[in-house]
Amino acid sequence: MPKIMAEGKTFEVAEGTNLREALLEHDIDLYSNGAQIFNCHGHSVCGTCMVKVEGAVSEPTKLETTRMSFPPNSGHKDRRLSCQVQVLGDVRVTKFEGHFGEGEESFWTPEQGVIKATAGVS
Repeated sequence: MPKIMAEGKTFEVAEGTNLREALLEHDIDLYSNGAQIFNCHGHSVCGTCMVKVEGAVSEPTKLETTRMSFPPNSGHKDRRLSCQVQVLGDVRVTKFEGHFGEGEESFWTPEQGVIKATAGVS
């Protein structure tokens, strides 16, 4: 079974599992304060679940490609919308600061939980 490393936690999921759903199920801080309530619930419209994913995952969907072509997501070619990612093997996930995860500083890494409590994400 594939393993996900995120926010200092490691857990197994079934191959093909949706990354967003897996992160939320394991109490990973995926959304900023406002986005915790106001997000598109995995429909690739809001762009607030953007993370850096390293490892074996599905190719970007048409919905994801479209959303990632607009600011503030468009400047981050190394990041993905977790709601559109299927886990195909072991992955490492990093969340960045900012409402959309568009910042340059890590909020949490695969090995480390929340780095800065003032990051605007919780």
